[in-house]
Amino acid sequence: MPTLVSQEAHGDEAGALLGFLEAQRGAVRRALHGLTAEQANSTPSASELSLAGLLKHVAEVEQGWVEDARGVPHSIVRNHENWHLSFVLEEGESVEGLLAFWDDVAVRTEKFIRSLPDLNGTFPLPRAPWFPEGSERSMRFLLLTLIQEIARHAGHADVIRETLDGKTAFVLIDETGDPSATS
Repeated sequence: MPTLVSQEAHGDEAGALLGFLEAQRGAVRRALHGLTAEQANSTPSASELSLAGLLKHVAEVEQGWVEDARGVPHSIVRNHENWHLSFVLEEGESVEGLLAFWDDVAVRTEKFIRSLPDLNGTFPLPRAPWFPEGSERSMRFLLLTLIQEIARHAGHADVIRETLDGKTAFVLIDETGDPSATS
């Protein structure tokens, strides 16, 4: 879904990438606009994904990648046994609570990125079967990975939302008057 991303200040690479990251976050948030909790948790397509589950997943993934880059342990530990829980709301979780959590994650992401002298610094990837042993990635790679991850799931969110009530991202942008709105 194309939205206009604010022009970065000349030479502000981090600002440009953070702008595109926020645009993708807005696409996921928009897909939840005006839905009931039941609709947000429903799985109306061939997939087992729900909009609420996608929201939880992208918030957790963003937090995890930034924690890796900061060199701190994950606040939410996911493994083979509980990975599926990153896609479903558990007891006491709500769309509103997850939106607030993701807002906090986004603030921490921007604060971390803005604290760096540039995006050339690297961090080690965690041990995982899908990462080459001893791999490092740049902070630029971190931001591009987050943009890619959230954009992928924003596309899923568009399909789920349109399946629910026929509303497309263009309609939702028009309804909210704000490309990043959810209320």
